[in-house]
Amino acid sequence: MPADDIMADDRMIVALDVANAMQGLELAETLGDSVSFYKIGLGMLTGGGLALADELKQEHGKRIFLDMKLFDIGATVEAAVRGLAQFDLDFLTVQGDPHVVAAAAQGKSGTDLRILAVTILTSLDRDDLNAALIRPGDIPELVAERAARAFAAGADGVIASPNEVARIRALPEAEGKLIVTPGIRPAGAAVNDQKRVATPAAALAEGADHFVIGRPIHAAPDPRAAAMAVLASLGRG
Repeated sequence: MPADDIMADDRMIVALDVANAMQGLELAETLGDSVSFYKIGLGMLTGGGLALADELKQEHGKRIFLDMKLFDIGATVEAAVRGLAQFDLDFLTVQGDPHVVAAAAQGKSGTDLRILAVTILTSLDRDDLNAALIRPGDIPELVAERAARAFAAGADGVIASPNEVARIRALPEAEGKLIVTPGIRPAGAAVNDQKRVATPAAALAEGADHFVIGRPIHAAPDPRAAAMAVLASLGRG
């Protein structure tokens, strides 16, 4: 299939990890109809991130994943999620601690917002967990346990690296739940600060519903061509 004929795929979420909303909108316009789903993270919050989310959703028909990784006492998380739910977002991340997830689930009640619980960041390895005083254990085992507890607390899905997707998908608690994986790099791309990575097709094959990809697209000389190449690698059609 010629690259120009490849359609956007909601399974691919492009991270708008740029400095501000103006640059984010310029990138989205460059990517055009090659991308239908965007992630806006904490780094752009003070650069107009919420305004950009609203514009992409309401004026451009894009799906939006707001990656805030909220963590606080339950009442504060509930209030924050209730406020964010007014923006008609699709996904919102919170930390995977059960009390946080339960509060977020309450805050989004009555809306279509999906709460995604963060298990263990894909930039961390066992040495990082040791330094943070996280209990001993194999990372995939810890991630699966955190995922199961998050599902039980009311999460609609989880964020986990490609290495842990299959183990989470096998959990009884994962039935009907979403798995979204960052740490995605096309074959041959630089790993950068990620430590647990896979290609887009491999992540989907393991059972992920969506994958998040950032630098390999926004830092490419031709971001639209890079996005099209990722879509082509999924082997559709």
